Parts: sequence; C-alpha cells; structure tokens
Amino acid sequence: MGQRTDVFVIGGGPAGLAAAIAARKRGFEVVVADGAEPPIDKACGEGLMPDALSALRELGVVVDAEEGFAFRGVRFVEERTQVDANFPFGKGIGLRRPVLHQKMIEAAERLGVRLLWKMSVTGLSPEGVMAGGKEIGARWVVGADGIRSRVRRWCGLESPALARPRYAFRRHYRIAPWGDCMEIYWGRKAQAYVTPVSNQEVCVVMISRNAGVRSVSMLDEFPQLAERLASAHASRESGAVTLTCGFDRVYRGRVALIGDASGSVDAITGEGLCLSFHQATALADAFASGDLASYQAAHRRLARRPTLMGRLLLLLDRQPKLRHRALRTLEVHPALFERLLAVHVGATSAGHLAATGALLSWRFVTV
Repeated sequence: MGQRTDVFVIGGGPAGLAAAIAARKRGFEVVVADGAEPPIDKACGEGLMPDALSALRELGVVVDAEEGFAFRGVRFVEERTQVDANFPFGKGIGLRRPVLHQKMIEAAERLGVRLLWKMSVTGLSPEGVMAGGKEIGARWVVGADGIRSRVRRWCGLESPALARPRYAFRRHYRIAPWGDCMEIYWGRKAQAYVTPVSNQEVCVVMISRNAGVRSVSMLDEFPQLAERLASAHASRESGAVTLTCGFDRVYRGRVALIGDASGSVDAITGEGLCLSFHQATALADAFASGDLASYQAAHRRLARRPTLMGRLLLLLDRQPKLRHRALRTLEVHPALFERLLAVHVGATSAGHLAATGALLSWRFVTV
C-alpha cells in the first residue's frame, strides 16, 4: 500500500464533492473517486431553492443568477386552480446540473482535493479502500454513491427493502420562461415540475408512481402545459428513480454515508441537494471531533423537516379530493402558502410549523 489520505470519498456527484469540500476546509487531506467522467448529469428538476444556495455559499460555491435563471417562488397549478408564493428570503436559481457539477469540481480543486475520475472502487479494505486494483489507506471513508449504494451494502447498513419508488423523466425545452416561479402541475397520475434554467430554456420533469407515465403523457395529464410547449424543441428524455427512505444508521466504524446513499427524500420536495450540503458540514464536524455518532444525530435532525414536507406533498399526490380542496384553500388564503413555503425552505421554527398546520386546518374546514 503506497498511498494514504485522511478522507476517501466514493462518489463524485454533488453530495460527494460537498463532503470533500467541507472536510478539506477543516484541513483534512481528501481524495474523491468516481467511475464516471465529469461533468456528471442526472435527471433532476435543476431548481436550487434559496436554502440550497445558502448552504452552497457556506461551502464556498457561489452560483450567480446569470449562470441560470432566478425565480422568486413556487406556483402550484391544478386544472383551473393556481396559487403562488414568494420565498421568505432571496431567490432560487434554475441551473443545469452539469453546470452545478462543474462549479463544485472547481471549488474542490481550488482547495486541493484530489479527484480520481474514471476510477472504479471495488470494495473496502482493513486499511481503507480498494481502488484501481490498489489499496489506498484512509482514516475515514465516505459513501456518496447514490440510492443503490454499494458502500452501504459493503458495510452492512442495508435495510431489508427500500420504499416504493416513483419514476422521473426529464426533458429540456427551448422556449423563453413564461413566469418567474418554479411551477408544479398536479395531474391525475403525475406531477410536472417546470423550472426555468436560462432565458431561453425550461426544464420539465414528469414524476409518477407509474413508470409508463412519461413525457408523451403530458397532453393527457397537463393539456395546458402541453399546448404551451407544443412548438418548442425538446431534448432527448432521460430518467431516474426517486423515493423516500431512511436507515437506522448512517455510519459503521470509520465509514459514513451521505446524500442519497444515507437515505433520501422524494424529488417532490426539491430539497435533496440542500440536505446533502448540510450533511456535508455535519460530517466534517464529526471528522474534526473524531466522533461519527455526532454525525448520526445531526443527520437525523437534518432529515426531519424535508421528510415531513415530503410526506405532506405525497399525501396530496395520493388523495386527489384532498389535494383539490387544499389547493383551493391556499388559493383563497395565499398568505398560508407563503407560510408553508417559509417552513419548506427552513426559514421558520418548529413552533411556526405547528401554528401554520393549525391555521391551515381551520381554513381547510371553513373554505
């Protein structure tokens, strides 16, 4: 064994790079390995909420609106009902995933993180990892290799079964954005997330529990949106799986999991990346204290809000009558939607969440 490092990160996507950056900022020597070659793309909604942008800035990654498209809030659309709300602070930015990935790579390189692309990691070893046919020693190993994490399986942290997945299919359309919000369209069998990513392009993701509901289903599910996009040039469709799942533990020995490898929230929340950025900071703190149990506690705390909001949104997906009444309530009382959006992006306390829930319940009954 001729090589050693303090931290070895398996997976060079945003979660892995965030972990590497956070650890390097605390003085650790860091290596990242990934079998792919950058920039790495993924079928996602490409909208960064204000809390995600704030977490990125803490890591030293600054995203300018000129690199994508700034949006002021979120709009829900269902048939003849629609309601929107502004973010309580700042704006979100729609940004192509490869652009974000490249910016995080550059930030990691500036800090001195060693990046090993097209490098296959084949397993863990007593002293570190097996990568490229060699053993590389590491004090800490980070698994950032996604929902179907091999690292999770290697260290025996796999749960008996993952939750039922939903299926996401993304296309980009060459058309000028028609508004300044990220939009969520609610249909009978699916949702469509529309995020402006430039002055001449929008990202549209269709998500459903049925793998057969794809972009070609847009006319049936969302005729208004399909009509708007009918004349726009569309990119090739790409797909991914999204689900909500959690694990009893996110570390064992000197191996810790981060991002989707450590549990995930459904894409409907738009909070997956933000969650992984905050996890990266908590993990680096745990490395500095030499206590991964503190990361476990922080990981559980960080997941509570997005998991709760994800469950609420998925309930609306499963219950159309409830969804219609809820959206009608928010349309009549738009200030309620602003309160919910503030909760969603972490701008309020748990007490505010409880008060908002009570107020929503009352408005729901009286609308």
